[in-house]
Amino acid sequence: MLIGKVIGSVVSTRKNENLVGSKFMIVEPLKEMSKQAEKIIAVDNVGAGIGEIVLVALGSAARIGCNMDTAPVDAAIVGIVDEKPQL
Repeated sequence: MLIGKVIGSVVSTRKNENLVGSKFMIVEPLKEMSKQAEKIIAVDNVGAGIGEIVLVALGSAARIGCNMDTAPVDAAIVGIVDEKPQL
């Protein structure tokens, strides 16, 4: 799991049938909280908005976290952070 900031959204009109109705967001992991520096695309089932700090589940935990067991998902926003953690 990682923590990151939502910096945009992705619109895809043609996609796998198991992803129809899903919202996709671009998440930039917080550098001080993660070794992963690249931006990722994550399915959003919690209603996150651009600029919000979010928790992102990765791998098979992402499918379980968003109840999409048969969908090709490897990153999912599973929470919105109320306050950015202090390091």
